[in-house]
Amino acid sequence: MSLLFSPISFGPLQLPNRIVIAPMCQYSAHDGCVSDWHHIHLGNLALSGAGLLVLEATAVEPRGRISHADLGLWNDDQEAALAALLASVRRWSPMALGIQLAHAGRKASTARPWEGGGAIAADDPHGWATVSASALAYDERHERPQALDAAGIDALVEDFAQAARRAVRVGLDLIEIHAAHGYLLHQFLSPLSNARDDAYGGSLENRMRLVLRVFDAVRAAVPSSVAVGVRISATDWVEGGWDLAQSVALARALDARGCHFIHVSSGGLDPRQQIGTGPGYQVPFAEAIKAQVAMPVIAVGMITQPRQAEAVLAEGRADAVALARGILYDPRWPWHAAAELGASVVPAPQFLRCEPREARGVFAAA
Repeated sequence: MSLLFSPISFGPLQLPNRIVIAPMCQYSAHDGCVSDWHHIHLGNLALSGAGLLVLEATAVEPRGRISHADLGLWNDDQEAALAALLASVRRWSPMALGIQLAHAGRKASTARPWEGGGAIAADDPHGWATVSASALAYDERHERPQALDAAGIDALVEDFAQAARRAVRVGLDLIEIHAAHGYLLHQFLSPLSNARDDAYGGSLENRMRLVLRVFDAVRAAVPSSVAVGVRISATDWVEGGWDLAQSVALARALDARGCHFIHVSSGGLDPRQQIGTGPGYQVPFAEAIKAQVAMPVIAVGMITQPRQAEAVLAEGRADAVALARGILYDPRWPWHAAAELGASVVPAPQFLRCEPREARGVFAAA
């Protein structure tokens, strides 16, 4: 039996297979609200046969957006629009749905990627002043952020908790806290972006404090039936930055608090990063963390081939695999993987007649 198509549990959430669709920003929201594009995009992915679909990075307050066109979940209009979208998707797909709650910190206030993706000044109609762990800019093109004070940190923690409550009200099954890719929580973790001398800076214990506070607040804000996990960058790929040893310490602290999964990525914090990319290049980080924790570990990063994904699981290097760009390119990747690995998926009944002759048996009845 294919391990990729075997069940897995993220805490209270039971999944039929170990294919996770990773959060992927679409930069297509209006005032933080989902648009028609999200109905098309998420509806398509919800029919892919994956075990779990995680919605894109969703800001917990206006300054937390990467761009003006990011999703948000800090007001009633955003909650209502998301609820309507999810009701539509669930009419046609039983797939588990999650959301990634995020704050971009000093990497906020940028243009959309197809508009150059560069930093936008605070006085631009599509820009705003940013915040971070310290008043250190991401690069010379970004304005210096304001360092959050104690009151600002407390408000941020509550913003995450309130967004989590909204996520539960719209019926999401899972919450992923975004502490990766150089965004705000990662900015507190890394000594390259955190120069604080208070309880949130200096030692590893202090730099981890905000992530752990946010996790505890989100767990406390949602019922036990909702899975809560964290996405991290396992390394900054810069000497003297956040690294695997510190990631293991954070993962163990989260595991002890009852974290339901950890999603292991890397990079994004510092433009000096030197990333050695290649097929499965981040899997060793997931493997090292998996050896130290009881919670499931999700591996991600250039896992593009079914047998490659199967090997990651068969070799015990991770518990699930996540796809991003690969499943945008091929939204039926799980179908094709099932056919190649001798497994089956349950499609929407409208698709049953398209089962190809060379892959008889890949479709199973609901």
